[in-house]
Amino acid sequence: MRPRHKKESRKDRRMKIQPNCKTTKESDIEVMKEKLKIIPLGGLNEIGKNMTVIEYGNDIVVIDCGLAFPDDDMLGVDLVIPDTTYLKRNQKKVRGYLITHGHEDHIGAIPYVLREVNAPVYGTRLTCGIIQTKLAEHRMPEKVRMNTVKAGDVIKLGCFTIEFIHTNHSIADSVALAIRTPLGTIIHTGDFKVDLTPVSGEMIDLARFGELGREGVLALMSDSTNVERSGYTPSEKVVGQSLENFFKNCDQRIIIATFASNVSRLQQILDIAARFGRKVAVCGRSMEKITQVAQELGYLHDDGKVLIDVSTINRYPQNRLCIVSTGSQGETMSALYRMAYSSHKQVEVVTGDRILIAASAIPGNEKSVSNMVNELYRKGAEVIYDRNAAIHVSGHACQEEQKLMIGLCRPKYFIPVHGEHRMLQKHAALAEEMGVDPRNVIITEIGRPIEIDDRSARLCPMVPAGRVLVDGLGIGDVGAAVLRDRKHLAEDGLLIVVVTIDKESGVVIAGPDIVSRGFIYVREAEDLMEELRVQSQMALDRCLDEGVRDWNGIKSALKSALSNYLFKKTKRSPMILPIIMEV
Repeated sequence: MRPRHKKESRKDRRMKIQPNCKTTKESDIEVMKEKLKIIPLGGLNEIGKNMTVIEYGNDIVVIDCGLAFPDDDMLGVDLVIPDTTYLKRNQKKVRGYLITHGHEDHIGAIPYVLREVNAPVYGTRLTCGIIQTKLAEHRMPEKVRMNTVKAGDVIKLGCFTIEFIHTNHSIADSVALAIRTPLGTIIHTGDFKVDLTPVSGEMIDLARFGELGREGVLALMSDSTNVERSGYTPSEKVVGQSLENFFKNCDQRIIIATFASNVSRLQQILDIAARFGRKVAVCGRSMEKITQVAQELGYLHDDGKVLIDVSTINRYPQNRLCIVSTGSQGETMSALYRMAYSSHKQVEVVTGDRILIAASAIPGNEKSVSNMVNELYRKGAEVIYDRNAAIHVSGHACQEEQKLMIGLCRPKYFIPVHGEHRMLQKHAALAEEMGVDPRNVIITEIGRPIEIDDRSARLCPMVPAGRVLVDGLGIGDVGAAVLRDRKHLAEDGLLIVVVTIDKESGVVIAGPDIVSRGFIYVREAEDLMEELRVQSQMALDRCLDEGVRDWNGIKSALKSALSNYLFKKTKRSPMILPIIMEV
């Protein structure tokens, strides 16, 4: 471990790395190596949309290709994916996509991105299985070159040699990446935790991280999600013990909402249900798909023949059933949400149902989860969702595990990733505590490359990056202007002014007629509507007197007159849409 430096202001110390002050000889320039670039296209200062470019010379590899879910103010938007303009411009350099695991924030953008920048995809069996299901939905599996790897495998892509390292997470088959470059080894942890007693598979391969650390690690890119939590993340087995307690002495139906991708948790539920003589039905589109894939690939075992189709649940007594459902985040189209609001076709919540929400609310989802829980209570269900119930553990490392990773890898440069800005800052401080040179702790942002040569590292000017909004079948056609209009309509409504004008004379033949949508109820505001007609007519008369005949000029005059009047009268500013017809 490197000795700690003397105390300075953390703001002054932390990277923004100082340029190397050594004078470069002309003879050195000739032999100077290419610069290694690390370019985040997503996953920084946010949760989701993870995507990182590693570039050296004429070779690029891409780590993960995830999506994010829209913010509350992104009205009508379905998904958010990374802006891949940089990849499009350097398409010939892209050697492959390296996928750490099968969560949506790491694989969700693949069907959209590969349409623009197609290259081979490398992932473990379960990860590839989930991706192939997703590609089939988008009708493009034959166009994608899928390559299945396992932990311990080593592949070569261009000048890069990539080793896949087994880790623990809330989905099976998760891996970290050790990327050997001409300048040294970069380790990307992916999402990880240290689970000493995993439900399936082995514990994280700490020994391999230690070996790489002894060999020398140029840069460590490490998961920052739980950096604000002290101690260690509990094992997934803790959840199994708690779930078993809730199955005991329960003479009612049990409904468990959890993340669809948590195959280990579903396996525990199947095993517990078998011991208590219950059948298990999975409910929710994503849950059904991942269950099918996990069974086909051997990651989910139903030795007791416990699994049944949700369409057959009426054949069994309520106290012999367990339903595993999507909807732990209160998503409006999820199975549990539809049960809560009585719109699910096959499952109806009844008095006495024991409902376990085995997940923590993702920041921003608290209100929707709370509303859903209230509805479930109204139906007479018993809802257990408190963190103290120990029915959920995180899949991300807490502080002591993060320190362990830094201590094992002993990196020259430390780059916190996968987190909001406060998390990155906290993780950076943790690395400094572990002895990493404060000048070598790099906090960057989406689109700002880190450039490393054989002497130093530095932050570089921005490259094109950001977010692309997916709305239905439209990709990127919803921008800031459209969102602004949607927000305006949602808040203040719409006022339409329809006018028919004589083409020759410019005289108003019919109208102005006023139509309101989402602004006022016309029948209860007839006086205001009449006054709006008067104001519109006055604006049209002014245009005629001043010789304004072009449509843009007339529309502008109408909008200005009505918006000023309405704000004075109502303190509201609806969107005003003039429609002019000439005859």
